[in-house]
Amino acid sequence: MQNSSSDPILLTEADVRSLLTIDDLIEAMAAALADFSTGRVTQPLRTVLTVGDKAFYGVMPAYLPAAPALGTKLVTVFGSNAQLGMPTHLATIVLLDPRTGALLALMDGRYITEARTAAASAVSVKHLARPNARVLAICGAGVQARSHLEAITRVRTIDEVRIWSRTRSRTDEFVADMQPHVTGRITAAASAEEAVRDADIVVLATAAKEPVVRSEWIAAGAHVCAVGACRPTEREMDGALVARADVYVDSRTGALAEAGDIVLAVQEGAIEPPHIRAEIGDVVAGLVPGRVGPDAVTIFKSLGMAVEDVAAAHLVYTRARERGKGIGIHL
Repeated sequence: MQNSSSDPILLTEADVRSLLTIDDLIEAMAAALADFSTGRVTQPLRTVLTVGDKAFYGVMPAYLPAAPALGTKLVTVFGSNAQLGMPTHLATIVLLDPRTGALLALMDGRYITEARTAAASAVSVKHLARPNARVLAICGAGVQARSHLEAITRVRTIDEVRIWSRTRSRTDEFVADMQPHVTGRITAAASAEEAVRDADIVVLATAAKEPVVRSEWIAAGAHVCAVGACRPTEREMDGALVARADVYVDSRTGALAEAGDIVLAVQEGAIEPPHIRAEIGDVVAGLVPGRVGPDAVTIFKSLGMAVEDVAAAHLVYTRARERGKGIGIHL
């Protein structure tokens, strides 16, 4: 159905992919994170429902007056989907007119979730990793590993990529699929330790519930992007690494409520809440300096926020209207 300028529109994942680039998202995430940390965004802590024993359903609303944009992401995490050949993380974004509350668009949010997470990590790399960082280690071989490789190579020149996951076939598939898209050499590591030792940038994008990296494996001066372990009982890093590092988060409130890497380190007495140095948006906004020295270990612990999803969705919607994309819907 052809849409008119007054109809709300439906945008598929293919539509979203055709309208967004990773470079767009890095710029958009930097602005959204700065707006969040300087109080220019209305966003409550997300609501998460447990579905059965192991699945989750999250509701994530945000209002960005600067755009202006208003919307909500509905996201599910069903680990059992992998056995059905389906993505484990699915999402839909509802975008509303901030003047009237009327529906503007329904769009697939799976790709936005994947890409905006990596873009936010790239923002952290830009501000916190050493300028001469050349070796990237990635733990995990799923969609986040792939999107992080794409995003980080936009902000640093990477000569070597080491990839490790618990499933060797997925690691080998990652190497074969991604090598043609990067100039640096990609190698499969036999262990997480082998992957991260002496790496300049470390991405943790696993489904682990217990630490996959330990402090003694992380070199002085390394920057860690930790994007897995999004529940308060799960972690990818040991408490010693968190205590050793300068820790930056997307949301201080969210990290202290939901990020197991932080929550468990506090519970164990390895750190206290003020150990979180700043939100990354504070750094982007120039309110807090980034890296303090060449040997400092820095961590960006990311949970993902509604402001990121709504900012990305607003960008998609604006471009869809400009280019006549989307299917008109009537409710």
